[in-house]
Amino acid sequence: MDIEIKQAGEDDISALYKLYDLLGKKDAGYFESCFKKDSVILIASKAGHDVGFGVLNFEPKYGLYKKLAIPEIQDLNVIPEARQQGIATKIIEAFEHIAQDQGVEQIGISVGLTKPYGPAQRLYVKLGYMPDGYGITYDREAVTHGASCPVDDDLALMMVKKL
Repeated sequence: MDIEIKQAGEDDISALYKLYDLLGKKDAGYFESCFKKDSVILIASKAGHDVGFGVLNFEPKYGLYKKLAIPEIQDLNVIPEARQQGIATKIIEAFEHIAQDQGVEQIGISVGLTKPYGPAQRLYVKLGYMPDGYGITYDREAVTHGASCPVDDDLALMMVKKL
């Protein structure tokens, strides 16, 4: 089966929330806010069913990305039953092409540090993403040596790729 990638519009908000629901996530107003800023949302479909999505944010919160005008791939998700089928790779590749078309020289992505993020960690390295060299972050702020912070989805390694 072919994987189809399309750019989402505001008329796709209910489909995006349906995917969020399938992932066990809730964040009222999240997708509406993405459309209000300089972001692109892509939806992946397989066999006529939406199976994943991601956001390319051209106004990232992370300081290094802001300083260097690096857009960030965020909230990349594939529903559990559709994982390990190349869907995340297709979404990432589509974002890379969009960024290149905008004249961007680098693109960023972050990854969580706990075991459930293991497949994503390996995928991002396989696709050429490297740690940015500034250590880990919590909610996009650098974590200093000796600091304590929760080990949750906001604890991440920031990565970059030259396009």
